[in-house]
Amino acid sequence: MLNPFKRTYSEGELEIFEFLANTVFFNKLKYAEMYRFLSAIHNRKYVKDEVIFFRNDPSQALYIVKSGQVSLNVDIKDDLENVLRIRRGMAFGENALLTDAKRVYTAIVDSEEAEMMVIPHYAVKEVFDSSPKIKAKMLASLAEYYNANNHRLFAAYKSSFGFFKLGEMFE
Repeated sequence: MLNPFKRTYSEGELEIFEFLANTVFFNKLKYAEMYRFLSAIHNRKYVKDEVIFFRNDPSQALYIVKSGQVSLNVDIKDDLENVLRIRRGMAFGENALLTDAKRVYTAIVDSEEAEMMVIPHYAVKEVFDSSPKIKAKMLASLAEYYNANNHRLFAAYKSSFGFFKLGEMFE
């Protein structure tokens, strides 16, 4: 039996939900939970070599790539070293899910153009404050993401024969 009180979604909303459901920080959410973010999502276009944010900037938004490619870079002396390339369906700027965080890398558009879904930190905070369940699900995804990154970091350290002092990471 159909529930007459259950919300129905437009075709456009369903497309957004299906896209977000394949994104790491939204994949644990139900459509009704994703709906809470809809009014906050801004679609923004960027051009090649445009800096989306710099390392140490305040983490003011979460980004999800709709098209194009973004490189995440760390600055070493006077140069940038690419750490990761982000493509369609991938999110970055994940520490915008945290309070008072600063960016740990610089994000630069790699492709001729890129289109992003941008969700401001204040909107994430509003959803988190009003729904502890959504907050718990998204922070669990964030913890899993960081855990996987730690595993990759330790594997890279082992394969580099201890080229750097891993203990500095914990100081």
